[in-house]
Amino acid sequence: MFGEEDNGSAVLAQSVPEARSEPHGYREAPYRGPVPETLQGASVVTTEEAHQLWTDGTTIFVDVLPRAPKPQNLPEGTIWRDKPRYSIPGSVWLPNVGYGRIADVTANYFKQGLAKATGGDHTRAILFFCLDECWMSWNAAKRALEYGYQSVYWYPEGTDGWSFDDYPMEKLKPEPALP
Repeated sequence: MFGEEDNGSAVLAQSVPEARSEPHGYREAPYRGPVPETLQGASVVTTEEAHQLWTDGTTIFVDVLPRAPKPQNLPEGTIWRDKPRYSIPGSVWLPNVGYGRIADVTANYFKQGLAKATGGDHTRAILFFCLDECWMSWNAAKRALEYGYQSVYWYPEGTDGWSFDDYPMEKLKPEPALP
């Protein structure tokens, strides 16, 4: 009890937070949880810094939140409505590119989406985000670095941090796949 002397019969240990270091490869499920504080080769930005980059207008913002697939075998006549994605205005939404493992078709979609957004300029600044503590954005930013993009920003707080600071949001549509 509070104020009583500890007789040594029970010792309570405080847990020390685990170091949040980068994994060697890509993170797989679960994708929501504590993320590293760094991404080698990229600049990690806070909400305030992300907002400044957005205000400057020279950085391309890429949202990588996954998109739920339409369920197969829906009963005939069922109306399927995608869940709307509210995000940082002017962002390009490239869903499903942040998984730990992606199919070749998804990798090609990601490469084409980045090429379209940057005009093929691998030096153009790109900022990747998703939700707060979501590994999808970390994976996507890491993948973009491997694709040769040189000015990569990672915004770990994502739209949760953005909306918490009451910055504007808009409804996005996913970038269509190129033929």
